[in-house]
Amino acid sequence: MLIDKFGRQITYARIAVTDRCNLRCFYCMPENAMHFLPRKDLLTYEEMERLSKILTDEGVTKIRITGGEPFVRRDLIHFLTNLRKNTKLNELHITTNGVLTEQYLDQLKSINISSINLSLDTLDEARFLEITRRDEFTNVMSTFNAILYHNIPLKVNMVAMKGKNEDDIVEMAELSLSHPISVRFIEEMPFNGSNEDHGLISYQEILDILSSKFGELSKIQDPENSTAYHYKIPGSKGNLGIIAAYTRSFCGTCNRIRITPEGIMKNCLYDGGGLNLRTLLRDGSGDRDIAAALQTAILNKHKDGHLAEANRDKSTFESMSSIGG
Repeated sequence: MLIDKFGRQITYARIAVTDRCNLRCFYCMPENAMHFLPRKDLLTYEEMERLSKILTDEGVTKIRITGGEPFVRRDLIHFLTNLRKNTKLNELHITTNGVLTEQYLDQLKSINISSINLSLDTLDEARFLEITRRDEFTNVMSTFNAILYHNIPLKVNMVAMKGKNEDDIVEMAELSLSHPISVRFIEEMPFNGSNEDHGLISYQEILDILSSKFGELSKIQDPENSTAYHYKIPGSKGNLGIIAAYTRSFCGTCNRIRITPEGIMKNCLYDGGGLNLRTLLRDGSGDRDIAAALQTAILNKHKDGHLAEANRDKSTFESMSSIGG
């Protein structure tokens, strides 16, 4: 088992397969001067399959595939299919922006994908273009409806930003009234590749906006190790979640690690990164050696995201697309 110095077992790994994306969301990356990794610097699918096997042998039971946008990398479905053959992997999830996803839903259904997280920050087409800098709203909404049609468990993730899309919070929440989905509102994080601050809407402010429209929300049970606080509008088919990603009030039960597209293991979004798994995977290290290196690195995991940030070597945060969310 992989256990940190606070006794928390690591059972969840987020693996980013690419830093590239077909959207340019302003809270995720700068408009210009993005320098994407050359292909040789990315972990290969074979390396990620091997790493996933090592992780599940050490007690990881849940993997989420992220990007950038995962579906811009060729042959992703083949990779997911191979991951699903791992009998120790209980849950396989994917996060996507939905631009390219619809064409793969039959295959995702056939491999029994555990859930899809769909990034969607507004239901207004003009505002979508303003936020993403790309005219892809129709494709994303088509994917949304197709996921529902395929009965794949769906979470819709909205990054809430003051002065940008706070007027969309209520309309997004209303999706949970008639659809059996989870609509999650995320505090904006500083991972846009610059020091630019777009204005935080806090967990409490989001909750106040929802309560002012729908009255008192029913608090429902949060899953173990959840990053979201879950609520329900009385009578709704779905539920709502609020993720305090900036204020970081959920860190005490953290059970996850992140692996960037180039193979850097991060104990926390807010840390500076550490263990270079790509080097270990390519220098002839055995599986036990890699597992031991993972355990050593996990012992450096901080108690919470505030301490992780305080111990960073640099003040500017990476682009979210380069670290896998």
